[in-house]
Amino acid sequence: MTPRPPPSASDAWRSKVRRVRALVRKEAHQVARDPSSIAIGVVLPLILILLFGYGLSLDVKNVPVALVIEEPTPEAMELVAGFQLSSYFHPRITRSMPPAQQLLLEHRVDGIVRIPADFSRHVAAGDAQLQLIVHGGDANRARIIEGYVQGVVGVWAARQAADGRAGAAAPVNVVERLWFNEANDSSYFLVPGLVVLVMTLIGALLTTMVMAREWERGTLEALLVTPVRSEEILLGKTLPYFVLGLIGFVLCVLSAKFLFHVPLRGSLWVLLTASTLYLFVALGIGLLISSWVKNQLVASQLTMLVTFMPAFMLSGFLFDLRSMPTVVRLITYVLPARYYVALLQSVFLAGDVWSVIVPNSLVLAGMGAALALASRAAMRKSLD
Repeated sequence: MTPRPPPSASDAWRSKVRRVRALVRKEAHQVARDPSSIAIGVVLPLILILLFGYGLSLDVKNVPVALVIEEPTPEAMELVAGFQLSSYFHPRITRSMPPAQQLLLEHRVDGIVRIPADFSRHVAAGDAQLQLIVHGGDANRARIIEGYVQGVVGVWAARQAADGRAGAAAPVNVVERLWFNEANDSSYFLVPGLVVLVMTLIGALLTTMVMAREWERGTLEALLVTPVRSEEILLGKTLPYFVLGLIGFVLCVLSAKFLFHVPLRGSLWVLLTASTLYLFVALGIGLLISSWVKNQLVASQLTMLVTFMPAFMLSGFLFDLRSMPTVVRLITYVLPARYYVALLQSVFLAGDVWSVIVPNSLVLAGMGAALALASRAAMRKSLD
């Protein structure tokens, strides 16, 4: 039998191209059939670029401030007009300090500019003073706001001097004070936000992974055919991770207190109650996702997409929600991390501000109840 001649170099190259083309076609069909691959490769980058490009901003604009005008003299009203015409401020006018202080406690404004009743007289005498109180939760934002206020006052003083007003050549002294963060330490702002990320990872991601793993191994189906009821299965799967979440919470609080020296000005019981509510919500999200998606990889990716990323970017932890576009800001109202961040920052830095604690806690409680019912319904559907 005559041996076959060895293939030429061109034939070998064509064979290699055919094999590679067949493999590429096979993988393309596989990717098209796998929604998770399309989500990671197309949807997720699109969401990130749109979110970072349009939704998130490090610029500080439209800063809500309370302007306390104790006496509406011409000089005072001209200064107020400088704040009203500036694109960097969104002023709210009050006539006394108590309502302005309440707005600052509730973090509905970022600062208070107090124009005293004798402002005009001191301007004429050349020794005028303004009081500036800034919410110091975000140290970097507080420094920027202080600079903006100094800029508005400087422009007003220059305009007064140009008009030849008596005493206007003397600078106006702005007496500054930071509330809730006298040391102007950024850890006061970052550490409470990190508690949110830790609780989200423990509550949602770990619960999702363990339930999806049970579905993949078939052990959960074996459990479903026993007399154990669906709510009992959910409770049994939830309690260990609830305890684990509480341990993580205790470690976070101890680290914040003793390693980073973040003050805890509110009640520890209020903080524990708020954290318990958020942990129930995170567990409910994890159970609901794992009841619908029974693959560990897809379940973990979906959990990161709907819990960790929003908690990181859209909760007010890193980016101020008021500087976001209206559409993105409306989306944040359905995210539980938004309410937990507000609770943590209030209890840690401002104390037990009940006008902040009560509504945010009620929203978390409602979300937890809704997720518990949805998880039970999804598990009952699996039984069918």
